[in-house]
Amino acid sequence: MKKLALVLIVSVSVFCFAASAFAGSISPGQSTSCKNAGSITLAVDGSGPDRTNGNAVIWKSSNYTTIPISIGPGDNHGMEGERAVGMANKHSMGRKSVTLKGQDNFSRGDSIGDISGEVKITNTGTLPIAVTCG
Repeated sequence: MKKLALVLIVSVSVFCFAASAFAGSISPGQSTSCKNAGSITLAVDGSGPDRTNGNAVIWKSSNYTTIPISIGPGDNHGMEGERAVGMANKHSMGRKSVTLKGQDNFSRGDSIGDISGEVKITNTGTLPIAVTCG
C-alpha cells in the first residue's frame, strides 16, 4: 500500500511539473497562465487572415498591469536602403516567437521583465499561440 501511495504521489508531481513547463496552445479568445516562471515563450501556431500575426494580452500579478504583444513573422520591419540616398538596408522580417525572461531587482516592478507571480496570457488575435512556461 505504501508503494502504491508513493507511486501515486510521484506521478502527480511529475504531471504537475510537466503541465507547468508547457502551458499549451491557446486558441483565439482563450487564456492560460504561468506561475513564477523564469521565462515565458509565445509562438505563432500557423497562418491565416492576419498574415501569420499573433496577438496576445499579458496580465502580470506582480504589479497588476496589462501589456499587449504582437508577433508577426510575416511582417516587414525597417526601411529598405539604397534608394539613391546612400543609406544601408535596414529591412528585417518579424519573428515567429518572443521570449520574456524574468529579471530580478525591480525597484517598482513596472517592467515587462517582472514576470514573478502569476502571468495570465489571453489570445486576442485570430491565430493560435503556443505558450511555454520555463
